[in-house]
Amino acid sequence: MGVKVYYTTVTASRSVKSQQNDVTRILDSKGIQYELIDISQGGDLRDEMRNKAGDPSAVPPQLFNEDQYCGNYEMFCEAVEADAVEQFLKLKTI
Repeated sequence: MGVKVYYTTVTASRSVKSQQNDVTRILDSKGIQYELIDISQGGDLRDEMRNKAGDPSAVPPQLFNEDQYCGNYEMFCEAVEADAVEQFLKLKTI
């Protein structure tokens, strides 16, 4: 599967929970398949997300196409507003 969403099931932050819900709701509404990767399952997954994003303080949700970094929540929202989610996620369009 191409699109990967790094998220967490363990957070006290309402904004992180809300952002994660927004991302999955929008992807579902567009019929875009994705894989959820829960960084709360181990520090190595959090470190992997941060390394791939190139940001040592990155917090979920972070979006990737395979191992290619697409962006964070704010960047995703900009793509939604511009009706460019497929381009943002680097999905091939026919």
